[in-house]
Amino acid sequence: MTARTQIYIDGTWTDGASIVENRNPSDTSDLIGLFAQADESHLDAALAAARRAQPIWWATGIQKRHDVLMAVGTELMARAEEIGRLLSREEGKPLAEGKGEVYRAGQFFTYFAAEVLRQHGDLAESVRPGIEIDVRREPVGVVAIISPWNFPVATPAWKIAPALAFGNSVVWKPANVTPASAVALTEIIARQDIPKGLFNLVSGPGRNVGQRLVESSQVDAISFTGSVPVGRGIAAAAIANMTKVQMEMGSKNPLIVMDDADLELAVVHAAGSAFGGTGQKCTAASRLIVHASVHDAFVEKLVAAAKALKVGHALEDGTQIGPVVSESQLTQNLAYVGTGKSEGAELLCGGERLERATDGHYMAPAVFANTRNDMQINREEMFAPITCVQKADSYAEALAIANDTQFGLTAGIMTRSLSRAIHFRANMRAGCVMVNLPTAGTDYHVPFGGRGASSYGPREQGSYAAEFYTSVKTAYVSAGEPE
Repeated sequence: MTARTQIYIDGTWTDGASIVENRNPSDTSDLIGLFAQADESHLDAALAAARRAQPIWWATGIQKRHDVLMAVGTELMARAEEIGRLLSREEGKPLAEGKGEVYRAGQFFTYFAAEVLRQHGDLAESVRPGIEIDVRREPVGVVAIISPWNFPVATPAWKIAPALAFGNSVVWKPANVTPASAVALTEIIARQDIPKGLFNLVSGPGRNVGQRLVESSQVDAISFTGSVPVGRGIAAAAIANMTKVQMEMGSKNPLIVMDDADLELAVVHAAGSAFGGTGQKCTAASRLIVHASVHDAFVEKLVAAAKALKVGHALEDGTQIGPVVSESQLTQNLAYVGTGKSEGAELLCGGERLERATDGHYMAPAVFANTRNDMQINREEMFAPITCVQKADSYAEALAIANDTQFGLTAGIMTRSLSRAIHFRANMRAGCVMVNLPTAGTDYHVPFGGRGASSYGPREQGSYAAEFYTSVKTAYVSAGEPE
């Protein structure tokens, strides 16, 4: 049995203009459901509702906002196994990762519930006598959120939670590939005691609904996670209305393995960073830069580790790598394998489509060796279980290779040298640097974001989120002379 799921506008679940089919990438015979698609008229209604609801929400005060966010976060954590199973079923990540993502999404809400009560502001003396100065943050207004399919609950959570915490209203357009996760999160938010229209779900294609959303003069801020080309288009559209923009986009994250590294640990972190989540992470390590003296030993161990990974149905016990999210994504991945071969890289393992008991989008994790940094496979984000090994003769050369990219999201180094670690932290041009850790894996209470083409606008997460979701007001007050 399948269900036609509706969109959520102005406090009401309503039919869309059309529907899309949602199938399990682990088993394409498993129809998860038929999900509603909004059109331009639905979006316009959602924006009007969000505009009406925002000042009501801001006026409810901090205790109310705290309680609502805490309730959402607590329910997400309590239902992590249930919703995580749904997430893994539609996105393809192993069940443990799906459950972990939902639990982490709950933590974002509970963290920002606490931030509601942490009042930020400043008092200052004026240079003029008898005048007091008060500096405080106010909501930016209506926030448009456009989220990706690879983290269909966690990414929207770290955008929606601060938006609501700081008094804004939300119009959310999730990725069409993972509509069930979007509905599950919306159902939890919709049950809370919030003004009608405060939160709206408008699933739909980016070419019309998404484009109209970012071009709308009724939007005060846009938070987007996705590709660089789409991000550039959003920025161009937003500037016409002077809309505030925050964007997390592509990456090509390096992991340096030095001659003094613990090779066993380096292989564990490299394999986990490159292939975890089927390589479908913006923090994945797709460039492994290895010191020449340990290159051969590292590569041998990495290939053995990649071959040992169990690729299978996301909901099966023991699965370490699930399927690629869709047939089109798998086709793109296999094309990159072909590109790597044509460029002269040596494919040491993987890179082929796999057959399993169920018909799904399975791919063997691939390791390329003898690659150069000017190769396409080392320049473009592949979003695939593919990693490319490059050889470096020194730390200085390795760092130069790592920085030779348009991106700058995460970067890591494996070394026992404190001086190298400190130098890397200071000189690696990335928003997040990791020492003896995977490139993937960040905390929810500190800022997240990158440099170059990886990010644009204020940072996400932690207390730094206030920079995007609020506007600063400076008030000057003259009390006059006392009577």
